[in-house]
Amino acid sequence: MSGKAVIYCLHNALIPLSACRNKLKELPESVTYLRNLRSLHLEHNELASINEGIGHLDKLEDLDLSNNHLSELPPQVGHLYLLIKFNVSNNKLSRLPPEIGSMNALKCLDVTHNQLTHLPGDLGNLLHLEELYLRHNQLSGLPLLTNCKNLKEIHLGNNRIRRITAEHLQHLESVSVLDIRDNKISELPDEITCLSGLQRLDLTNNDLTGLPFALGTITSLKSIVLDGNPMKSIRRDIIMRGTVELKKYLCSRMEAPKPVEPTNKGIQNGGDTGIVGGSGEGLKAHDIQQSKTLDYSNKKANSVPDDVWEVAMKAGVTSVNLSKNQFTDLPSNLILLESSLKEFYFGFNKLTTISPDIGLFLRLTTLDLRNNGLSELPKDMESLQDMREIVLSCNRFTTLPSVLYEMKKLEIIFADTNKITTIDATGLKGLPVLATVDLQNNNIEQVPPELGTCTQIKSLLLNGNAFRNPRPAILAKGTLALLEYLRSRIVS
Repeated sequence: MSGKAVIYCLHNALIPLSACRNKLKELPESVTYLRNLRSLHLEHNELASINEGIGHLDKLEDLDLSNNHLSELPPQVGHLYLLIKFNVSNNKLSRLPPEIGSMNALKCLDVTHNQLTHLPGDLGNLLHLEELYLRHNQLSGLPLLTNCKNLKEIHLGNNRIRRITAEHLQHLESVSVLDIRDNKISELPDEITCLSGLQRLDLTNNDLTGLPFALGTITSLKSIVLDGNPMKSIRRDIIMRGTVELKKYLCSRMEAPKPVEPTNKGIQNGGDTGIVGGSGEGLKAHDIQQSKTLDYSNKKANSVPDDVWEVAMKAGVTSVNLSKNQFTDLPSNLILLESSLKEFYFGFNKLTTISPDIGLFLRLTTLDLRNNGLSELPKDMESLQDMREIVLSCNRFTTLPSVLYEMKKLEIIFADTNKITTIDATGLKGLPVLATVDLQNNNIEQVPPELGTCTQIKSLLLNGNAFRNPRPAILAKGTLALLEYLRSRIVS
């Protein structure tokens, strides 16, 4: 059968056509006669141009021209009114034709790895667009996507964007993923809250020194990635605690209404309004009861007065701070808070061991033991199944305590500045929600490639150790690149 006969037979068929990896240098004219084509895949060829006949394929729903040598697209692509998915990534495009705004059905547009410096305003007319991929171009600003009311994902990483304005954000209410990593953004506007459905915000490797406090009010936001920014207005330890705690911090910094002044009737429910713990550096019982926090830090003490514990117990205190004192063990009266204590800050003391009684505080979510002389943790801590964050920095651990691997809700481990020599990749992989691991300034001589399979980890810090590989240049690329590198080293 002749070529023309084949074309004639195919003319009325609803067919997909794949001619990828065939070293094609141009689109065969015969293809433009296949008016009923629904899917056309020409990726991984050597196409330098696409002829105007592409516009005749007006029933196309899927067009893949990726990994070719295209420097421009013909205006006739705008005639592909039924096109749903258009992939033109990995080419040499410096512009997109304005006619692309006529692709009324388009849901996914991928122009990753090109040479775009700007985008046509007509792009904002794509009413049904859901996914927009523009990574690795030369864009200096966000596109103005005025009418893209269904847009869910925008990927703009690895461009030259310096500024995001309220005008750009006010039309993006439906966006759930905003990836603007590896740009030069120095400030986010308060109007980021226009993205009321935002779930993931990737700001890795920009020039941000702070964040708008209003960001913390986006209830849907589950992930904020900030690696590689020169943050000055937010402490590093707050960032390292993860998105939930970062949002809490941002909300706490927003201007709040002035509190009502307490009356002379004392605390409601008959609470004590006096001073406890001695008249010199005593604490206000009112403050303990209102905040449910006992702060007895920085007093050079090795015990806490009984009347303080009594008020704390009656108040149902959830947070205790005994850091920067002279304690050598858990205070015996801490057990009075067994049923309520959630956060315990016990850093900068003189612990060499910690009592197994710590395992009795089943509601603990945060435990800070930094700057002590600890080298192990009791096995009894395996009962702490609500533990979310543990701080072991500046102690004498030679390995991460194995009991940590029993805490399946653990999200954050700070164990920097110890004497840790090995990493248990299997143990870490068994922690399903682990997001942050800081092992900086230890004695680690080898990083196991299997650590790369711990893809749940979003921030892995390994600087200041004895190993030579991964090299500092790889560490500097951030956690995602580091894990990818480690996976590439796994011997199958």
